[in-house]
Amino acid sequence: MHRTVTSAPRRSLLVAGGGIPGLALAVALKKAHGSALEIVLCDPSLNAGATRHRGRAFAVAAGGRRMLQQLGIWERIASAAQPIRDMAITDSRLTDPIRPTFLTFSRDGTEGPDDEPFAHMVEAEPFVDALIAAASEAGILLEPVGITAASTAGSEIRAALSDGRSVGGSLLVAADGARSRLREAAGIGWVGWSYPQSGIVATIGHERDHGGRATEHFLPSGPFAILPLVPGRDGGHRSSIVWTERAADVPALLGGAPDEILAEIERRFGLNLGRLSLEYGPNAHPLAFGIARSFRAERVALLGDAAHVIHPVAGQGLNLGLASAAALAEVVTEALRLGLDPGAGDVLRDYERRRRFDTLAMAAATDGLNRLFSNDRLPLRLARDLGLGLVERLPPLKRLFIGEAAGLRGEQPRLLRGEAL
Repeated sequence: MHRTVTSAPRRSLLVAGGGIPGLALAVALKKAHGSALEIVLCDPSLNAGATRHRGRAFAVAAGGRRMLQQLGIWERIASAAQPIRDMAITDSRLTDPIRPTFLTFSRDGTEGPDDEPFAHMVEAEPFVDALIAAASEAGILLEPVGITAASTAGSEIRAALSDGRSVGGSLLVAADGARSRLREAAGIGWVGWSYPQSGIVATIGHERDHGGRATEHFLPSGPFAILPLVPGRDGGHRSSIVWTERAADVPALLGGAPDEILAEIERRFGLNLGRLSLEYGPNAHPLAFGIARSFRAERVALLGDAAHVIHPVAGQGLNLGLASAAALAEVVTEALRLGLDPGAGDVLRDYERRRRFDTLAMAAATDGLNRLFSNDRLPLRLARDLGLGLVERLPPLKRLFIGEAAGLRGEQPRLLRGEAL
């Protein structure tokens, strides 16, 4: 028996998409406004819980961690969060007998305070489980259905649900992924392209402790990242890998027996951490670049992958989504506290103004890094290795890079600074 969802047009919010940015936004706004704001979050995969994200892991930058602490989420996932205090960057060919390290970042007092890692690795399952639990406890209405269409009428936007019901609100947040139907229905254009690469993710067990070190091997076919995870249930050492490979080569690389696949991983992973085992995966997916021509339409705001998709070379996709969720929560809160319409055009323009430049800059940076390093051209190799070496020798420049990666530079939303809305 279905319930009929009704809502007041000026004090209600609709979120399409139960990923991390959409859930974080909903929790932030509910924490700030309580019963004064009704929030309905719709996602047909909610019944599957966090299992739909199995095998994935995210690098949560320091700014994102501060936001999650402020929302009461971090305490739920702290035991599953592995701090990254050390990072090494190499540039070599797969056949090179020695893989020299050109650049390192560490929390040794040179690049930043010892008590705050610049990022933590968190597996997706406990992360999403914690957000769903927090949303439910806060009184957010979680609907395991999709939104199939939406139309505006004055100060309300009305959404049709896939089970035949409808729900109304003053603002619809489209956080429904890179192929967002709501973005297309709102008439928002998309600029993007596919890379001739696939991203392969897997969870790897290894004999020796990683010591909290992350490693990025730049190889001609694309970056191979080794990202530390907390020990498994049996206490074993583990890491997540994000392996970028030429799409044409993926079927051959992943089509063999498990020991053959593990051998290919070992060629890239190296032997520093001892014998390897395959705990989960590998799973491959195509890589693409994309950015919406606008982050807003009439009573619609885009969030997360619905607004931008970037290359995983810097591990910043999730952090862009969290920063946008923090900015949107801030402008909506400011409007509500002034008694204004949170879905009005000037409110959404303010949201876009706060996020457009940073998003474009990060998208351009990740695209440029991938193009610069995913090749074997000698002049480019010499230039990039010289550049990495210069950064290694200039502590102020290293601090600049680490501040950007941690999300602690520039004008940040209050939640990313660890402040309440």
